[in-house]
This record gives sequence, structure tokens and C-alpha cells, in this order.
Amino acid sequence: MTRARRSGGGGAGHGASATGDGLRRRRRRRRLGLAGIVVTVLAGGAVGVGWAVYVKLNGNITADEAAAAELARYEKERPTALVRGAQNVLLIGSDSRSGDGNARYGRDSGTERSDTTILLHLAAGRDSATAVSLPRDLMVDVPGCHRPDGSRTEPVFAQFNYAFAAGGSACSIRTVEKLTGIRIDHHVVVDFQGFKEMVDALDGVEVCLREPVDDKDAKLKLPAGRVTLDGEQALGYVRARKSLGDGSDTDRMDRQQRFLGALVKKVQSNGVLLNPVKLYPVLDAATSSLTTDPSLANLRGLYDLARGLRGIPAERVQFLTVPRESYAGDANRDQLVEPDAEKLFTRLRTDEPVTIATSERDPAGGTTRSGEPGDAASPAPTFSGNTAGEDVCE
Repeated sequence: MTRARRSGGGGAGHGASATGDGLRRRRRRRRLGLAGIVVTVLAGGAVGVGWAVYVKLNGNITADEAAAAELARYEKERPTALVRGAQNVLLIGSDSRSGDGNARYGRDSGTERSDTTILLHLAAGRDSATAVSLPRDLMVDVPGCHRPDGSRTEPVFAQFNYAFAAGGSACSIRTVEKLTGIRIDHHVVVDFQGFKEMVDALDGVEVCLREPVDDKDAKLKLPAGRVTLDGEQALGYVRARKSLGDGSDTDRMDRQQRFLGALVKKVQSNGVLLNPVKLYPVLDAATSSLTTDPSLANLRGLYDLARGLRGIPAERVQFLTVPRESYAGDANRDQLVEPDAEKLFTRLRTDEPVTIATSERDPAGGTTRSGEPGDAASPAPTFSGNTAGEDVCE
């Protein structure tokens, strides 16, 4: 494992002048926004990637044909998209123990669970992106789903990550649509190994810790302050529960959100996007780790989705957790807080702006309150969260 590297703040190399080339570089990094890797892949010829590499990267992506077929069977019961041009993408982090490099994280039981699930809403005008974390222990109605072996599960009230274990991405999508009333347009599944390789290809991602971390279970030992995490450390950081924050899943999701914000900022950097030596490993790792719906399972599909995102400034890439509280029947499970959750889902369904108020962070770098609306009487409720534009140590 690579040792954690301390890094300084701004400094040279980030466009020191307030005018000229420095300012143009900063504006360009900012406006690339969430598009990151995906948008730049179609610029391959300009950075020397070439056709052969394009074909290889295009072939890396796995199409989730089974999910597409399953969703087609239930088309009549799925929600209708209400706003033309708005897009909703379900991002699923799989905790599969099968495959190269994943067995070290536990026994392979032949099933997968959704370790992390994020509903990403892209505004029709592409002026904002809102990422909503869905707790894996959230109690929800899971519909009857087809298993990979052809059998069928019965509808059940269970914790959310049961859906992925029972029926894969299609079951997760149908569960989210039933919960939120939001039509899921696309989905992306990423596994442990792909996550690590992505971070390593970026030469690490910077986070900020106010206290040192020593978690033997997560194999994570980090100093306080600004720290650049390699892939293995980053995986431990976003998955650890016992030694960071208050040990809750909500706190862990807050930490994941802040890490994703830092990842967005790293991908925006010219050191990655304009350097073919650095860019190719990032593209290779990113595409190799993806399983997507068929329409996204190629570079053109990814580009068509991402091309409108270049104008989103980092501070308009927002992260929050769905309003939740301890489940009445089991304090170790979650339930939605109503009517707050429905207010959020309604704004996403109708493509209304979602207002984020920065939360106070705990000593480990998480937040002390996540997904809680601010003024409930306000016609435009405010939810606590963070943005990709925030400094990791502020």
C-alpha cells in the first residue's frame, strides 16, 4: 500500500495570475464540471489517443442487457419523465467479492449488494447537478424481481440494499422509482477494484482530516490535515464506519459525498485532462470499471449524456443524503422523514432547483447533519449537504 502523502494548499501550478492564461485555465477547469473524464474522451484525437485506443476504451464498457430486458417487462408501471431534457442516473457501487482484486474484501457468496447508491439528477438546462445518497439500510418496498437464476422474489418491505442482492440493477431501479416517483433514465454500476484503479490513475485524491485515523478493520492509518489518498486508502476512507465520525451510515455517506466532490475537482485539473500520459490510464480505469444500460455502454452514449455538463460550475454540483431518521421498528435501520423527502423528490421530478446549505463537519471530515431541510415553511426548502466547489479543509 502506498503511504498517504501530505500535500500543501494552492501554490504554483494552479494559474497564479488573475488575468491571461492563468485565469483562462481556471475558468476552463471550473466549467468542465461533472463531465470530467467522459467529456474528454471524445477529444482523444486532440490529445493523441487515436482510433485504436478509442476502440479499446469503447470496448471496455459492459452493457447491462439483462437489466434492460427486465425493465422493459415492467414499462407500464414505471414513472413517466415529466421534464424534457432532464436526466436521472442511478449510480451503484457494488460490493461484489468476485472478480480480480475484490476477494480480499470478504467471502464471495455469489451475490452482490449495493454498498453505495446515488441518484444523480441533471437539470434540463444543465446548469446544476444534484447527487442524492440513498442509505443501504433504508426500509423500502422492494417489488418482486427476477433473480439471475430465473427464479422470482416476492414483494417485500426490506432494507434498500436487498433489492440489488435479489435482482441486480433492474430491481434497484424499480425500487427507487417506486420510492421516489422519479423515472431513472440511465444506470452505472462500479465495483471495488474499478474505484481503486480510478483513484490510482488520478495519482490520488486529496481529503482533509481534522484528527488522525487508525482503523485496523479498514486497514487505514492517516495523519490529520490535508492528505492525498491512493486507491486502496480511498476505498477504506469511503467505506470505514467504526473509526471515522460517529460510526453511522449517514456519516459515511456524507464522507463519500465529500470525497466525490474532491474527485470531481481532481478530474477537472489540467494536469489530467491535457496530459495524454495521465489521461489514458484514467480513461482506461474508468471505462473498465463500468457496467451501464446499453445506451450508455459506449463512448458516444457517455458523451451524449455528458456534453451538456461542461458549463456546470463546481459549486452547482451538489451532494446530499435523502431526509432520513432511525426506523421505528429497528434503530439500526432508516426510514424517510416526511414530508421532507417528498418535497425533495417532487423538486427532482419537476426539475425545480434544490437548495443546499453547507453542513458543519465533524472532526473526521463528515457532516453533523445530512439531508435535513432547513426552513420547513419556506416555499423552496433548503437541504444540508455540500458541493464540489468547497475546499476540502474549510
